[in-house]
Amino acid sequence: MKRLLLSAAALLLICFVVAGLAQEQPPALDGPKIIFNDPLLSKMAGTWQASGTIRGRSTTQSIEAQWVLNHQFLQVHEKGAPDPKTNLTPYEAMVMVGYDHTSDRYVAHWLDIYGGRFSETLGYGSQTGDQIEFVFEYPDGPFHTIFRWVPQKKQWQWLMKTRDNYGHWVDFADLMLTAADTGR
Repeated sequence: MKRLLLSAAALLLICFVVAGLAQEQPPALDGPKIIFNDPLLSKMAGTWQASGTIRGRSTTQSIEAQWVLNHQFLQVHEKGAPDPKTNLTPYEAMVMVGYDHTSDRYVAHWLDIYGGRFSETLGYGSQTGDQIEFVFEYPDGPFHTIFRWVPQKKQWQWLMKTRDNYGHWVDFADLMLTAADTGR
């Protein structure tokens, strides 16, 4: 009986030591305890009207951006206006922008109406001043997306570039986002 009590006490002591060691581990850099607080990207949260060009054609889009998933991602919902002349499905995308604290870079997952082939490519970005530039290495070539905050106008510019067949960088899209809500 004495041996059984000693064994139980030793087992209990081992459990306390293991539990104590587990609690002393430093928290992961990313995870539910880290709130992604980005002053620049936070300026995009809200409702916007975008106007400009995509592939040289005039366009208008509505943009809604909000923090989701424990403030780990800014979810950007982009939706184009229907064009009664073409009767085509308007462009729509859901973009999840987060931050990889370990690699010290932004991450963007761009999901749109073109399906899974192009959505498997993550964009990685870095901030310089009032802009974040993302690089996507798509199957058909690299693509750059710049989110630029224009503080004087309280607007965002989205500039997208791709390479043409000759390897030159060309504009794919140039959109200006103007706040649609009155709180800006």
